[in-house]
Amino acid sequence: MRRIGSALLLFSLVAVEPVAAQQTAVCSASKLPTMIEGFFQLTTALGIIGLAVVWQADSLIDMFTLNPEQKKDIKRHKRSALKSTAILVVLGPLYTVAGSMMGLPLASCVNLVPW
Repeated sequence: MRRIGSALLLFSLVAVEPVAAQQTAVCSASKLPTMIEGFFQLTTALGIIGLAVVWQADSLIDMFTLNPEQKKDIKRHKRSALKSTAILVVLGPLYTVAGSMMGLPLASCVNLVPW
C-alpha cells in the first residue's frame, strides 16, 4: 500500500510538471493575454447589451399580453436573462481574484475584469 502511494505521488509530480509549463506559455506569448482580455470584454459587453434588448422586448410584449400565464413566463424569462448577465459580469473578476490567490499562472498575466 505504501509503494502504491509513493508511486502515485511520484507519478503525479511528473505528470503535473509539463502541464504547469504549458500554462505559463500563455503568459509568455506576445499578444495572447491581450487577446483573451479583449475577447472577455467583448463578450461581457455583448451580454449586457443583450440583457437590455431582451428586457425591453419582454417589457413591450408584457404590455400587450392579457394572459396571466404568459405574463409569468415573461417575468421568468426576464429573471433568467438578469441572472445570466450577473454571472457573466461577476465571473471575470471572481476568476482574477481567486486565481491570483490560488497562484494560477493565467490569473497573474490576464486581467478578466471587464471595466
